[in-house]
Amino acid sequence: MRELLALKPPKQRLKTLNDAGFDTPQKLKILDASWGFNARPKQRTPPGDWRIWLILAGRGFGKTRTGAEWVREQVESGKAKRIALVGPTSADARDVMIEGESGLLSVCPEWNKPSYEPSKRRLTWPNGAIATAYSADEPERLRGPQHDFAWCDELAAWRYPEAWDMLQFGLRLGDDPRVIVTTTPKPTPMVKELVRNPNAYITKGSTYENRENLAPAFLEAIVGKYEGTRLGRQELNAEILDDNPDALWQRKDIDDNRVSKVPELIRIVVGVDPAATSKQGADDTGIVVAGIDKNKHGYILGDYTCHLSPKQWAIEAIAAFNKHQADRVVGETNNGGEMVEHTLRTVDPGIPFKSVHASRGKQTRAEPISSYYEQGRIHHVGSFPALEDQMCDWVPGISDSPDRVDALVWALTELLPPEKPRQSVPKFSPGFGLSGGMRI
Repeated sequence: MRELLALKPPKQRLKTLNDAGFDTPQKLKILDASWGFNARPKQRTPPGDWRIWLILAGRGFGKTRTGAEWVREQVESGKAKRIALVGPTSADARDVMIEGESGLLSVCPEWNKPSYEPSKRRLTWPNGAIATAYSADEPERLRGPQHDFAWCDELAAWRYPEAWDMLQFGLRLGDDPRVIVTTTPKPTPMVKELVRNPNAYITKGSTYENRENLAPAFLEAIVGKYEGTRLGRQELNAEILDDNPDALWQRKDIDDNRVSKVPELIRIVVGVDPAATSKQGADDTGIVVAGIDKNKHGYILGDYTCHLSPKQWAIEAIAAFNKHQADRVVGETNNGGEMVEHTLRTVDPGIPFKSVHASRGKQTRAEPISSYYEQGRIHHVGSFPALEDQMCDWVPGISDSPDRVDALVWALTELLPPEKPRQSVPKFSPGFGLSGGMRI
């Protein structure tokens, strides 16, 4: 509606507003804050009897703004009394859904802005409606609370499917409990299940639909780089892509062996694939934690990949080492030589470190690890969407292996080194040789 009005000449625009009753500065201010006036058609609440509104859209579409405005709409209509705000992590719920540029504190007008209590993870509106933030990393926190509405952000990045289940059990207040899900589409089991859900209303949108409101630098850097690629089809065009048949890893092998609990482990290591620089456009530093049990099954425990300076990624790697009570850090030295060990020991002089050198090609190193996945010997503890995307998109020979994948391979190679083929041993049989000795 705003775009249509903007196309009119100034005098006609003013007449249209006056004829519609918006003839004072205060009324114009209310109109300017109206989501019905500003929203694109796909961002408006859909009609019909649905329980889940699933928005599968590309980066920059306006998913966060849509989710926040939908919550605001339910509060202002008086329908919502208890709302759950669930993000992939507690930081995501706080930094994006509440305090973000398109979050709830930003979209609510001055005359109906909620009070915010960060320590209680709670927003309270003047009419008494309360929204509480939760982390999908802590499913048990959703076991007890009851809600009538919920906003789930970036569901495809949630580590534990149990968080969704716990939320559904608690959506039992009011006459018509509903939930909005705003996420970039990825072929995770939860997303696939929701797409098939008969009670879900699905909205799909691409980055290009909101390009008028996106920074030109973003369009040039992101769209220019990824347009036409598989990653671009997912992140920009919002396509749910099937597995790449040429990739070393398949999602089914990961999904079929995913676990939520870890057995007793006999070893835990931190794999590090250091970036040569932290400048913009450089690779990330891959940091992946893995363990092994007595049955020689591997477990992926954490992905702490980051884009930081050497000292900062060393702090992250050592924090992961301490958190998981690992026994060693394994780091690639091809790019940095002794710099990797030196950087780690600058932060913690006593850190156990083993340097590894890539004497073989990346495909040769990765193939034994991918075969362990096919054999069902590697288990992801929860979900690691960014890592799994890299694993299932990387095609050897087409592009360099990504940072997370390299860190994963180094960690699992340390725990489960490829088995060397047995050498044939000469067998001796009794009898006399030409010299009267044993005959071979």
